[in-house]
Amino acid sequence: MFVWQDPPRRKARIEIIPMIDVMMFLLVFFVLISMNVIPAMGLKTRLPGSTQSSALDRTYHAVIIIGEGGRIQLDGKDYSLHSLAQRLDDLEKQHKQMDVVVDGDKDSILQNLINVMDVVKGSGISAISIAAKKK
Repeated sequence: MFVWQDPPRRKARIEIIPMIDVMMFLLVFFVLISMNVIPAMGLKTRLPGSTQSSALDRTYHAVIIIGEGGRIQLDGKDYSLHSLAQRLDDLEKQHKQMDVVVDGDKDSILQNLINVMDVVKGSGISAISIAAKKK
């Protein structure tokens, strides 16, 4: 009597190399995000240049972005001048040592900067800085 043998079954294997590649990619991505190498949110602006610069000493920095078309953003959300004043009042209550950094596009209109600075000063915040890149 002849007995047929089944071909040997191959065991399922978990391919670990592609999984390691994906995990390393995610690790690098999250490290770059946490170090602010990759901008997380907000309008893309081209900063004007400056030869003089100084560091900020306050504990909390609110960054207001003024875009090319007059768009105003704070924390990645669009605001009108009136709603910006309300949001700054709320932030001022939360953070006593707070300053405002205005990040304006170099092609934006100067009047937009003046309007934003008026709103900031009207909210009781006296520490206002304008972001610039070094020449």
